Amino acid sequence: MTIEVPTGTIAFRTAADRLSSITDVSASLNKRPRPFEDFIRLTLFLCGLVSVLTTVGLVVVLSTEAINFFTRYGFRSSEQLLVAPVDAESTIIQLDGTGTQPRVGQVIRVNEEHMRVVRIISAGRPTVLEVERGVLNTRPEPHGANATMFLGEQVSVIEFLTGTRWVPQGADFGVLALVMATLITSTVAMLVAGPIGLGAAIFISEYASARLRAILKPILEILAAIPTVVYGYFALTLITPALRNIFWQSEVGAYNQLSAGLAMGIMIIPTIASVSEDALSAVPRSLREGSYGLGATRRETVFRVLIPAALSGILAAFILGISRAVGETMIVAIASGAGPNFALNPLEAAETMTGHIARISTGDLSFNSVDYNSLFAIGLTLFIITLVLNLISNLIRRRFREVYQ
Repeated sequence: MTIEVPTGTIAFRTAADRLSSITDVSASLNKRPRPFEDFIRLTLFLCGLVSVLTTVGLVVVLSTEAINFFTRYGFRSSEQLLVAPVDAESTIIQLDGTGTQPRVGQVIRVNEEHMRVVRIISAGRPTVLEVERGVLNTRPEPHGANATMFLGEQVSVIEFLTGTRWVPQGADFGVLALVMATLITSTVAMLVAGPIGLGAAIFISEYASARLRAILKPILEILAAIPTVVYGYFALTLITPALRNIFWQSEVGAYNQLSAGLAMGIMIIPTIASVSEDALSAVPRSLREGSYGLGATRRETVFRVLIPAALSGILAAFILGISRAVGETMIVAIASGAGPNFALNPLEAAETMTGHIARISTGDLSFNSVDYNSLFAIGLTLFIITLVLNLISNLIRRRFREVYQ
């Protein structure tokens, strides 16, 4: 017996089955709870947030303390002495008139009390001043004869950026003395690390066999694991005596910028070599094969094909090395010298920004003093220099970046 089913019924059931299957597929594509992936995503977000907040916190602290530095007074000796005792209520003081004369409105200091000059009654010998007592949150107090009077000056941003003498105790705040030493040691370091690091990267990437590459690269990177204090004493005990044998001993001091720069250059070699080697290795093999197919030698392929193709990575490696040199502390603190000196001769001793911060911060600095706040002003300057180098690195990377499909 044959059962006939209407055609429309079969079509209806087929359409219903298709609709049911589509609904099942769409339901299977709905987002399902994945608590472990959500935890990983939240952890990564928190890590990024902590990094951003840390950077913002550093900028805020440096800027706040630097502003305090530029709004404080530095005092230098006027080489004038009180010729008569002054009690806590008197507003008239007498000076011997032998040194630098104050001006009306200037802040002066006698012992620990700050005063402001209201009027110069007499500018001869003795010099008689009318002053306002106990300014800048100090208290009036009696002073005996022969106490030294100090002249106060606010730190000027222009003086800070253009001055060549750094003596905070004497109200000289020219940071160029520290910046110049930083630039000289960093330049010497890059003159050493740049060619050697790039040469090592080319050899490891293009000339060394796979076995030799596996041996040389870890050995090269061991240099990056050596503590910088070791490099400092290496410069002091080995490089400096070698320089004194090469040059006249009277021309090379026990501490000098050249030996510190050479040690920094040795330290930076692994950084430049590793980043440059990665940039060269990232160049597609098709460019090498095309160059060899056109009859180019290995040297021509390296210098005319690979280096231009990897130029953005190589330049980034160089700028990273410069930033590493600018921020180095222990080598320059040990081998470069312990006194600010605006010296263009690398054979002379001079203190860098990082070396000065390391030396001063280990002493007994009173909180919120001029010396204390000056460290943050130097730190902010160093931060800006490093930031500018990083921005230049990003611009160069975008300008010379090659994208291969």
